[in-house]
Amino acid sequence: MIPLSDYQKIGIGLSGFGVVFLFLGMVLFFDRGLLAMGNILFLAGLAFVIGLERTFKFFFQSRKLKGTGCFVGGILLVLIGWPVVGMVVEAYGFFVLFGGFLPVAVNFMRRVPLIGNVLNLPGIRSVVGWMGDGSGESNV
Repeated sequence: MIPLSDYQKIGIGLSGFGVVFLFLGMVLFFDRGLLAMGNILFLAGLAFVIGLERTFKFFFQSRKLKGTGCFVGGILLVLIGWPVVGMVVEAYGFFVLFGGFLPVAVNFMRRVPLIGNVLNLPGIRSVVGWMGDGSGESNV
């Protein structure tokens, strides 16, 4: 097990709550308040997990400025009252920013007992395989 500092544990909790708030905000017909809280908690959690300096370096790399702009623009659109459009723009920015992490995340989730079984179902396997390694087949 990887040792985590207290700040990293707090960051994981904040990010988890952020994801829960984002999910609830979308389920409850794109509630502006829940979506805004989810975004703030997720970003705060990310800063706690990897540190402020590394967070700024991550978001403001020259090759990731397009994704950062879309992500922040989506958050602003949610805050000014266009939650559906804002979440679409934000999702695109999130995919551009964190798209490189998808294969790592998919391979990790394949090893989790219950989730791994779901990811190996026939219809889901081809989609997850395409996301994970680009080949369309599972490596399990």
